[in-house]
Amino acid sequence: MTLHHFVLILHLLAATIWVGGHLLLAICYLPTALKKKDPQIILNFEKKYEKLGMSSLALLIITGIWMAYDFGVTAETWFHFSSGFEKVISIKLILLFCTFFCAVCAQFFIIPKLRSHNINKMSAIILTVTSIGVAMLILGSTLRYGGI
Repeated sequence: MTLHHFVLILHLLAATIWVGGHLLLAICYLPTALKKKDPQIILNFEKKYEKLGMSSLALLIITGIWMAYDFGVTAETWFHFSSGFEKVISIKLILLFCTFFCAVCAQFFIIPKLRSHNINKMSAIILTVTSIGVAMLILGSTLRYGGI
């Protein structure tokens, strides 16, 4: 097994945890929280998932950048969109920034004020981050064929 293949496996395992956790939250916990108007359901999930989820995200970033360099897409060529690999990696970086923006909004503006009457704001963040995660997964799968 090559080093690149090992890094890819780590990346896929981290993506499984990150995307899977968000899908679990969005599909299983969020509907119940919305139905009951109980933000504690979301907060309890977040408390249990946060360390594993954030560790997975950090591993995704590290392994993603590592593999980008393996593919010849270095920081100097990010956002050039000139090859299939550069397009995918650049779009994934933009989506990563969007995820970071959602996390900042959630941590500093939504979660501290989260109550039953404004639970929809948190649901919008959850659905956005989940959708971004799925989109990044789909984009990553295109690299096997040269990107988009």
